[in-house]
Amino acid sequence: MSPNGLDAATFFEHAGGITYSDFILLPGHIDFSRDEVTLETNLTRNIRIKRPLVSSPMDTVTESKMAISMALLGGIGIIHYNNAPEEQVREVRRVKRFENGFITEPVILSPNHTIRDIDVLKETHGFSGIPITEDGTLNSRLVGIVTNRDIDFEQDRNKCLKEVMTTQLVTASSGISLSEGNKILKESKKGKLPLVDKQGRLVTLMSRTDLLKNEDFPYASKNKEKQLLVGAALSTREEDKERLAELAKAGVDVIVIDSSQGDSVFQINTIKYIKSKYPHIDVVGGNVVTAKQCKSLIDAGVDALRIGMGSGSICITQDTLSVGRAQGSAKVYAHIPVIADGGIAHIGHIVKALALGAGSVMMGGLIAGTSESPGDYFYEGGVRVKKYRGMASHEAMEKGGGKRYLSIEDHVKVAQGVTGTVVDKGSVIHLVQYLMQSLLHSFQELGFKNIQELHKGIYEGTLRFEKRSSSAQVEGGVHNLYSFKEPHLGVLRMGR
Repeated sequence: MSPNGLDAATFFEHAGGITYSDFILLPGHIDFSRDEVTLETNLTRNIRIKRPLVSSPMDTVTESKMAISMALLGGIGIIHYNNAPEEQVREVRRVKRFENGFITEPVILSPNHTIRDIDVLKETHGFSGIPITEDGTLNSRLVGIVTNRDIDFEQDRNKCLKEVMTTQLVTASSGISLSEGNKILKESKKGKLPLVDKQGRLVTLMSRTDLLKNEDFPYASKNKEKQLLVGAALSTREEDKERLAELAKAGVDVIVIDSSQGDSVFQINTIKYIKSKYPHIDVVGGNVVTAKQCKSLIDAGVDALRIGMGSGSICITQDTLSVGRAQGSAKVYAHIPVIADGGIAHIGHIVKALALGAGSVMMGGLIAGTSESPGDYFYEGGVRVKKYRGMASHEAMEKGGGKRYLSIEDHVKVAQGVTGTVVDKGSVIHLVQYLMQSLLHSFQELGFKNIQELHKGIYEGTLRFEKRSSSAQVEGGVHNLYSFKEPHLGVLRMGR
């Protein structure tokens, strides 16, 4: 092994199946400050994002709440399709309608609900101010609001909300601007501002919490109309052409064809159909792990490739079918953007994925368990967790997840994924901010100011690689201590 490491071509030529843990990147020369590092990248041929992060189209990872957060943070979320077409379209529209500070679909209760109902909502969703309308629905007359101070010291949790709700309300007319609403909130010192129509019916809600965050997202991914960017997953099945048509009407920016093995005539035909029918929508093809597979999809007209097969934390494809590839060896140098999908367990894996030619990384398990991921928290062995499952687990396939595996009609379904749990990680906002700060540090240590320079280093040989033995991997982690407290992603939650 060279004392200065090896260039990528030499290192991987006869390396065999390499995972992210099997190699290390050697440091470069630092002649710039960390503030000079930029992480802007091409998601596809035509879409650029400020941060190289994509949330996976899994039904325990990405719906509108996650997609909104990812776009605000500079990445993008891909809405899963393990649902009815109208449900997926509704999630896309929620992202497109989002305006920071406005809650367009607030949780609402009626006067006849009880304090216990709010306790349940707080446990599962974390809401603190609940508007009360006559019938407990939006566009019904607003009659009150319940906040923590109304119920915190109330012993009888079965008491109806009409007995404890605040009825002296500060409201504003629907249609006011964000700055006008912000001014009213500041003057009233309220946490929530209900917006009502002329008949006093609740239309939407403004939140002081969201307004305080309004300047915290300078890297937000938006289109020319200032709407947040969002993607949606699609299968190659004929009936999904109707789903695609509705997604296009909803304003989806990118379609990810979700398949475990992307090199198929079904995907090629789907790519050609989308590009001919909706040329303004970019298409991500995959999943693929070989150059031959990539060429098939590039020739068909894809705008980006999704690389990875069987390396996800809940995926068992490699064990079940003996087909796939170690994620480090699945690198593909293409002339279009590449998304590394699978095996991203921590910040170091993000760095290595980018160092192997990816323009962005797709995250599933890393951000599962955050408050923005779908599903409710529950306790398992005294630990607060959320469910996380592979789209080819038996459980997910029962809901339609088998579409990506061409097995939805199979009488005997072969699982290529499992169902498990992940620990509560708090908000994805704080988690991603931590990850990106770490990524900036990494780029400085490597001596590259941006992703484009990093990729140039692959071809020119200035980015150097070294193999890690099993003992080197042990040495590179915490060792030889009697005890230690490991930094945990869950402690990144603000205020905890």
